[in-house]
Amino acid sequence: MTRTDLHVHSRYSNDGELAIEEIVNRSLAKGISVLSVTDHNIVGGTTEALKLCRNSNINFIPGIEIDCQYKGTDMHLLGYQIDWKNGEILALETIAEKKMMDAVPLMIQSLALAGIEIDGDELMEKAGQMLPSPELFAEVLLTNKDYHTNILLLPYLEGGERSDMPYINFYLDYFAQGKPAYVKIDHMRFNEAVEIIKNSGGIPVVAHPGLNFKGEEKVVAELLKEGAAGLEVFNNYHSSDQMEYFASLCRKSGSLMTGGSDFHGKIKPLINIGVYPILDSFQNDLNHSIEMIVS
Repeated sequence: MTRTDLHVHSRYSNDGELAIEEIVNRSLAKGISVLSVTDHNIVGGTTEALKLCRNSNINFIPGIEIDCQYKGTDMHLLGYQIDWKNGEILALETIAEKKMMDAVPLMIQSLALAGIEIDGDELMEKAGQMLPSPELFAEVLLTNKDYHTNILLLPYLEGGERSDMPYINFYLDYFAQGKPAYVKIDHMRFNEAVEIIKNSGGIPVVAHPGLNFKGEEKVVAELLKEGAAGLEVFNNYHSSDQMEYFASLCRKSGSLMTGGSDFHGKIKPLINIGVYPILDSFQNDLNHSIEMIVS
């Protein structure tokens, strides 16, 4: 377990579960000293988190995770020490909401073509005031037994080979880029996201590059040359070889290297706040990077 977690989601993310107060309480219980809540395209919990962390002696770093794309590949860019009251940052929520809502009918159609039908009204009712994330599709399908006659859902039900984290696994199998029900959303270009973060006084760091660029890890060096200040090297998705590669790349280029759990709650039940692997040989580099971000 580390004492820092720079990638945590709250219920302000459309795929997050916990309130800010619960996240801070869990971080405190785990001895977290540096925390960043990096919700998807939204900073609604920042003011509350800042206040609670200050009262708990946790060093809080205002953050965000922006959906973007680089040369056709969907990716995420983390922003640290942002001005969360900046107009461009605040506008991201509205932009992302419209794009997601426009995509939902297409996702329903694409999933049906892949062999799984879902009631759109039930999906929207379940979403309530939140955006209907791909993981919410899975939650509706897997918690309503009326859908369980579809054999395509068996791997995600109790005892199935994909049931350890069924919601996120369903997303990865059906809605992730290149999968049967994938719907392309016109995310902003990577360079635009970098500029938004920098314009708000923030530090752009590429989230889990080995997850989005798996098999094309060498492309990530371009992201550092084109504006990223660092990479999220240590997380729950990278293999040891990927961590070694990205950490060495950061060390050679003088870029920041960070670590984070990417905690969401129920959609990733095996991922806990403050828990992710680190290579001991790069611990000092990580510590130095965190000090740079904190300062």
